[in-house]
Amino acid sequence: MDLFSSKPITEIIAQRYSCRTYEKKPIHERLRVLLDEYAASAVTGPLGGKARFKLVAGTDRDLKELNRLGTYGAIKGATGYIVGATSSDGRHLEDFGYLLEKIVLYATGLGLGTCWLGGTFTRSSFARRIEVKKDEMVPSVASVGYIAKQPRRVDGLIRRGAKADERLPWEQLFFFNNFDVPLEKGTMGGYAIPLEMVRLGPSASNHQPWRVLREGGKWHFYLNRTPGYNQRLLVKMTGMADLQRIDMGIAMCHFELTVLESELSGRWVKEEPEIEKPDEFFEYTATWAESEY
Repeated sequence: MDLFSSKPITEIIAQRYSCRTYEKKPIHERLRVLLDEYAASAVTGPLGGKARFKLVAGTDRDLKELNRLGTYGAIKGATGYIVGATSSDGRHLEDFGYLLEKIVLYATGLGLGTCWLGGTFTRSSFARRIEVKKDEMVPSVASVGYIAKQPRRVDGLIRRGAKADERLPWEQLFFFNNFDVPLEKGTMGGYAIPLEMVRLGPSASNHQPWRVLREGGKWHFYLNRTPGYNQRLLVKMTGMADLQRIDMGIAMCHFELTVLESELSGRWVKEEPEIEKPDEFFEYTATWAESEY
């Protein structure tokens, strides 16, 4: 089953949300096979980084064991998890985020619910399930399963607390030639929809750290770091992966999939432009270069 065969990617992106409560029944065997095969095929990201993914899905006999996997109590009833590993040096976190989001969207297209879980999983049960190697880390996992008909009350509280349904306005996210000039929707051509799909992307604590600057036929992606985010005590104590770099991979995934579905073309390059950044919290990530450039 192709990612695009069931629905337009824009519909899949808009449909997906962080599902925290699932029906306690195993994922149908046909869907398990499709999802596991798709996950296993996601090995190289757009910037050349490598990762490997596996669907850990329970049958009736091992659901109890599956539910004991560490999810900090945030997830209830999930009958599957997408687990991924990448190099422990952390150089490929954008690629990891890009690849895992593609798998998450594929699962959404299959009619399943999902939820990203960022944390420290390298020494967890998840790591054992994917047989993590000494030179690898498990930066994030994603729960997957059938969406419960009646979500828990706490799910709504979590969403409201994280302001999960709120998104920053266009003028704070997208720019033209420099960071003083917001990008006007009327000048975007066919790229208006891909940028909206970036805006709708999930991110750790809903910080939405992506910023995109158009320069001719090039779309420069920047990470606008949340001050102090990686200095939190929990991050320092657990060695948690740099989740905001993973968020950038999610943004790149949404952008590329929508561009390609719109029958536009281009490629990712690492060519940082000589553009003044607003402050020390801005970091260049990558550039989407339209085909004629």
